[in-house]
Order: sequence, then structure tokens, then C-alpha cells
Amino acid sequence: QLGEVMTESANIAYTFARSYLQRLPEAQGRRSFFAENALHVHFPAGATPKDGPSAGCALVTSLLSLALDRAVKPDLAMTGEVSLTGRVLPIGGVKEKLLAARRSGVKTVIFPRTNERDYKELTDNVKEGVEAHFVDTYQDVFNLALGQEAPFAAAAAA
Repeated sequence: QLGEVMTESANIAYTFARSYLQRLPEAQGRRSFFAENALHVHFPAGATPKDGPSAGCALVTSLLSLALDRAVKPDLAMTGEVSLTGRVLPIGGVKEKLLAARRSGVKTVIFPRTNERDYKELTDNVKEGVEAHFVDTYQDVFNLALGQEAPFAAAAAA
């Protein structure tokens, strides 16, 4: 029950992740990952209809995490549509996504910069306990989620 928009978002995420991996200096020796591996993206609860582009950042990050064999911090969440050029585009439901993240124990959420105003309009009690980052491009997402600049990179390396 995957909608057309979400299916297209998954296809864009795969195409972008393949391209991004080729340009990534630290991917030396891993650049053939997508050519050498068959991947299947699964969205659980198949009976529940799903649609929309909001999972784009998460899909790209999941694919790159697998390709680079590098874990994403478990209390990090992200949302945002990703374009083929790597721009992170706005999403709907900022409040609902933030509340769901909090319920799941998430401490850090990455949002598209174009949703910053939506976030700022939320009451403090909705934002409490979650650090928000606002990004323009997938490079910003990568730095926070998988890059050497990631806040957890030093702890993960120890």
C-alpha cells in the first residue's frame, strides 16, 4: 500500500545515494556497493497506506549508512524530501512528526530549513527535550547523521 509519491521518493533517494557515494572522498573502496548488491526497501505494516515524500532524507541516509557500513545514532530522526540535486525540500506535519519523535525517545531531529518557521511557531512544551537542526542540502544531513562532524562520531569511534 505504498503511494505513488512515496514510491517516487524512494526511487529518487536510491538514485541520489548512488550518485552521492561516487563523490564522497571517504567512500574509497565502497563506490561499487550499489552495483554489487541487490537492495530491497521495506516499509513495515504493509496494510497501512503510506504516501508522501517526507522520508527522502531518511531513505538516502539509510542507504548510505549501509553502503559505508557506518551507523546512524539511534536517537536521531530526520524528515525532508530530497531532490535529485540534493536539495532538502519542505514537508508537512512538523508538529506531529516532532511529537512522534519525542514519543520514540529521539533527542535530535533534522528538518528542512524551509520548515523552520513552522517549528518556531510551536509551543515550547512541544519542542522540549528535542534539539532541532535545519538543513538546506543533503550534505548538511550527511554531516549531522553520518559525517565526521556528527556530534556522536567521536563517541562511536571510541
